Amino acid sequence: GFRGMRAGVYRATSPVSPPTTAWGLVLNLASIETRDPAPGPTTLIRADAPRLRLAIGALREPEVGVLYQQLHSYPVGNSGKELAERTHGAKYWIAPVKREILVGFDCIVGVESDDPSILERIRRGLVGELDGPRYGLPFAGDNNFLIDRIDSLDTPLAARWYVVMDADSPP
Repeated sequence: GFRGMRAGVYRATSPVSPPTTAWGLVLNLASIETRDPAPGPTTLIRADAPRLRLAIGALREPEVGVLYQQLHSYPVGNSGKELAERTHGAKYWIAPVKREILVGFDCIVGVESDDPSILERIRRGLVGELDGPRYGLPFAGDNNFLIDRIDSLDTPLAARWYVVMDADSPP
């Protein structure tokens, strides 16, 4: 599931991996840390994180499935204060949400870099030849959805390639 930051009970997914997700996945495979170590309320991206040119395509159109789950959130101010007392210390600000997921998601990510060593690190990371630490397991947009298989290809496959929309794009 690839969803942006949003509130509400319905969480839709994009039909394809956003560039930021593909960028993070590829650099994770290369064991290249992208997170700025500076402490703060949000995790920032390192200023020296590698720049890559990415092409993202769908090899087939995935099915969109829907799942329901409980969303635990934190109330603002005194909202729901009366609920907290009734739960005796348990979580009390819970709402059901409906989330879209992609079933049968199969994509291709083309990567170019001005630094050929990054591409070599990605290949070596895919076959387990890197000793450096990686941040967690590779996942597909949502850390509940792990990846079944990643292959390294020398030539692209036929795919529906996605492009960035801008002012000159057709409607």
